[in-house]
Amino acid sequence: MIDSEKVNRYRRSYYPMFIDGEWVDAADGNRYTVYNPATGEPLAEVARAGRADIDRALQAARLAFEHGKWRHFSVLRRARVLNRIAEIMRERFDELVELEILNTGKTLFAAQGQIMQAIEDFEFYAGAIVGHRGHVNNMPSGFFNYTQREPVGVCAQIVPWNYPLMMAAWKIAPAIAAGCSVVVKPATLTPVTALVLAEIATEAGVPKGVVNVVPGSGRDVGDYLVTHPEVDKIAFTGSTPVGRHIMELASRSLKKVTLELGGKSPSLIFDDADLDAAVDGSVFGIFYNTGQSCEARSRIYVQRSVYDAFMARFVEKAKKLKLGNPFDPETHVGAVISREQVDVIDGYVRSALEDGAQAVLGGGEVRVPGFEGGYWYAPTILVDVHHGMKAVQEEIFGPVVTVMPFDTEDEAVALANDTMYGLAAAVWTKDGARAKRMADRIRAGIVLVNTPFSAFPGMPFGGTKQSGFGRELGIEALDLYTEVKSVLMYYGTKPLNPFKL
Repeated sequence: MIDSEKVNRYRRSYYPMFIDGEWVDAADGNRYTVYNPATGEPLAEVARAGRADIDRALQAARLAFEHGKWRHFSVLRRARVLNRIAEIMRERFDELVELEILNTGKTLFAAQGQIMQAIEDFEFYAGAIVGHRGHVNNMPSGFFNYTQREPVGVCAQIVPWNYPLMMAAWKIAPAIAAGCSVVVKPATLTPVTALVLAEIATEAGVPKGVVNVVPGSGRDVGDYLVTHPEVDKIAFTGSTPVGRHIMELASRSLKKVTLELGGKSPSLIFDDADLDAAVDGSVFGIFYNTGQSCEARSRIYVQRSVYDAFMARFVEKAKKLKLGNPFDPETHVGAVISREQVDVIDGYVRSALEDGAQAVLGGGEVRVPGFEGGYWYAPTILVDVHHGMKAVQEEIFGPVVTVMPFDTEDEAVALANDTMYGLAAAVWTKDGARAKRMADRIRAGIVLVNTPFSAFPGMPFGGTKQSGFGRELGIEALDLYTEVKSVLMYYGTKPLNPFKL
């Protein structure tokens, strides 16, 4: 357990890039400062990658893929290395948790859970790759056809700021398990733990050049990375507009793309639900990680007959949420990632209030004693909303939820699906048949029934509609990082002469 009074034990003043198994400065010497969102104070300097650094990282990744040993290791040997990564992460657990909190402002509870899942991701793919294989197919007599899985090549992986280490693990683990090499661009705001993960991978036995991490701005180097001829596949997690832009750029050279994008996930609470469980799950579903989650259940729909009872308990529980020192185990809600994001959140709330909504809780920025320079926003519950409001239709990415009543199943489905997004949805009911009907009718990549939890290693994670395509976290992710090669063999004794010449 990290002592909230003894932090900064593992913090470094400067983080270079990690390329070809080594810490390296930017070619032009550029650096930038990352901040602690809870305090607003500088945390560290980080090397800022330029195009020359992207070239260097991709050259290392290509060399490692084409001429290195990693892709030719047996799957059992690669699995042992992935398990060793997980072991070292466990040994350095407190360090990773502390750095994640300092760089994101998230709570101890959130950081510990996310680092543990990152560890389990490597363990999962260490096991999954052993069973990832091709097939033998029925052919006409004299012919034998089999398929084999081969690594897709060099992968550009772009990671968001809300789950820096966990998202890096979601992408790196299946890619290197499959035998690929990767160049990871972490979010500009939160590069620290991804850099440390590259160091850990090398210590665990991943050959140089297989895992490279290059911090820098998306504007400066993101487009260059995405369009680079040495990149075979792109995996991106982030906003839908940026995802569209990446897809457009990648289409010019037919690069393979996986996109895990935004969400505006609904939670449907029926009159037969366990109301206490639905309340607790709804509080967690939106306010966990300060609402900065792509699958946050930010739209709640409650059957009218239990709406008042739900709201009374929901508001009461939300009032108990504690904002404060992220290292304090009793803190529930951490800081917002930046001043700019606070302004975005507040803009959505102001817009809803101007359009007639009411804030029954929160509704503005707050000052937290001892963390006055940080970026904090009150947990906010908006009622008297409608689907014409931006706060109902657009992703806010903050601790803000809208609540509306409904009457029938058909109405609930229509409200749930009235969005351009399709990442996740929650259903709260004791009726198994109703739960199945809702799961079938809601257009989302993930449907959660009577649970606030949305992701475990082995469970496919991804969306539909404008929430992207491709599935991460499950065994399906290995398909994203491999090509299927089909081999047809003739074993007959009579030579083939189709033209009969």
